[in-house]
Amino acid sequence: MASGFFALFDDIAYLMDDVAATTKIAAKKTAGILGDDLAVNANKASGYASSRELPVLWAITKGSFLNKLIILPFIFLLSYYAPFIITPLLMIGGVYLAFEGVEKIEEWIFHKNDHEEAPEKKLSEKEKIKGAIVTDFILSLEIVIVALGTVAKQPFLTQIVAVSITAVLATIGVYGIVALIVRMDDIGIYLIEKFDGFMEMVGKVLVAALPKVIKALSIIGTFAMLLVAGGIYMHNIHQIHEYFHIFPSLLGEMIVGFIIGVVAVGVMKVIHLFKK
Repeated sequence: MASGFFALFDDIAYLMDDVAATTKIAAKKTAGILGDDLAVNANKASGYASSRELPVLWAITKGSFLNKLIILPFIFLLSYYAPFIITPLLMIGGVYLAFEGVEKIEEWIFHKNDHEEAPEKKLSEKEKIKGAIVTDFILSLEIVIVALGTVAKQPFLTQIVAVSITAVLATIGVYGIVALIVRMDDIGIYLIEKFDGFMEMVGKVLVAALPKVIKALSIIGTFAMLLVAGGIYMHNIHQIHEYFHIFPSLLGEMIVGFIIGVVAVGVMKVIHLFKK
C-alpha cells in the first residue's frame, strides 16, 4: 500500500515537472501575441471617466476569464475529437480582428471631423465592454490554440494543465498591466502630493504622459489587430505565406491583415447597401 502511495507521488511530481517545463515553452511562444493583446485591450479599456476606469476594466477582466472558461474545454474537446475544425475557427476570428482594424483606420482617414459636422452616435459603457470582451475572445482563442500547438506532442493531461495555466497567467498579466496604464495619472498625483524632488518629477511625468500613452496605444492596438489577423492567415495558409514571405515578417502580416480587413469592410458595406 505504502509503495503504491509513493509511486503515485512520484507520478504527480513527474507530471508537475513536465507541466512546468511545457508551460514555460508555451508562454514563450505566445509572448508576441500577448504584446498585441496588451495593446488592443489597453485601447479598449481606455477613454472612460476616471471613476469608471477600474470598474470597467474589472468587468472586461471577468469577461476575459469567462472567455477562457468557455474556450479551454471547447478547444480541448475539438483538439481531441475534431482537430481539423480549430484552424477555420481561428481564421474566422482573424477576419473579425482585421475588420475592426480597417474600420478604425477608415474612421481616422475619412471621418475624423464627422463629430464636428454631425453628432456621432456614442456607444454606451455596456456596449463598449461587450465589444472589448468579444475582441478578447478572439485574442484568447489564438493564445490558447498557439499554446496548444506548442505542446501538441506532450501527453494530453500535460497539454490541458500547461495550456490552462498559460491562459490564466496571460489574463492576469495583460489586465494587470492595463490597470497600471489607465491609472498612471492617479499614481503620478500620489507621487506629486507625497514626495519632493525626483519622485515628484516622476509623478509629473506620469500625469503628462498618460494622454500620449493612451493615444499611442489606440494606434498600436489598431495595427496590432491587423498584425494578429495577418499572422493567423500567414501561418495557416501556405500560399499566402509563400506570396508574402518576400516582405519582412511583421510587414507581411500587416499587409495581409489589411487586405483581409479591406475585403471584410467592403463586404459589410455592400450588405448594408442592400439592406437599405
